[in-house]
Amino acid sequence: MAEVSVVIATRDRRDELLRTLERLTALPDRPPVVVVDNGSRDGTPAAVAARFPAVRLVSLARNHGACARNAGARLTDTPYIAFSDDDSWWEPGALTRAAEVFSGHPTVGLLVGRILLGEGTTADHVSEKMATAPLGTPDDLPGPAVLGFPACAAIVRRDAFTAAGGFDDLLFFGGEETLLALDLAAHGWGVAYTADITARHAPSPHRAIAPRRWALHRRNDLLIHWMRLPLPEAARRTALLAAQATHNRAAAQALAGLLRRLPTALHRRHPVPPHLTAQLTTLGELR
Repeated sequence: MAEVSVVIATRDRRDELLRTLERLTALPDRPPVVVVDNGSRDGTPAAVAARFPAVRLVSLARNHGACARNAGARLTDTPYIAFSDDDSWWEPGALTRAAEVFSGHPTVGLLVGRILLGEGTTADHVSEKMATAPLGTPDDLPGPAVLGFPACAAIVRRDAFTAAGGFDDLLFFGGEETLLALDLAAHGWGVAYTADITARHAPSPHRAIAPRRWALHRRNDLLIHWMRLPLPEAARRTALLAAQATHNRAAAQALAGLLRRLPTALHRRHPVPPHLTAQLTTLGELR
């Protein structure tokens, strides 16, 4: 019996998803796979159902963003859950190795694998940064401690993921991994980079244009500040964005999105322990 399930959230990337499912369903690890479709308009659900009947498919009526992964996670019954994007997949044996690492490290809530780009041997720059271990490697972790991760290289302990609340729907997309990593750490779970667990990522050409992506990530960086980090710093950074918004369209979009969501963010505010704030400063994760 497989110990790791794979959950994918997708929207309007049928061809990339079908290539990914070809690889995942051929893995010797034999993971159960759950696809959550975020209201695609390109025939994704029908194509998945026709070509991969063993894959569990959830079709949502609208786009729920990154937190669509939560719907997939609720349908798994394995102790561990790996996330893939529709343009990423896991190397043979990686998921079996992840289950072994979790078994040997009961305080670990989330493992971050190494990402190789495409079919080559080049590591993603995020993996290279994590390998430098700026937060050190505590004795109870299998690798360097981290406080963020790319979802396409993450395997989570199901119980830890559920206790932390999964991915927050307020962020929708962009930065949701940082918030989850903070919440896992605040609950006492370790988050570690493990170079011997490998995922592959062939970035889709169908991506949001750069200014829009910047606005989403800037908005969400500040929402995380308001929800988890010291209020004076959140206010200072928001004032800087407001000043930038007077002459920068993307900044104005980020500010407008932040202000619409700020009441909800304050309602969900749960400050993390000071040592986690200090670690984020060391990492430079939130700018």
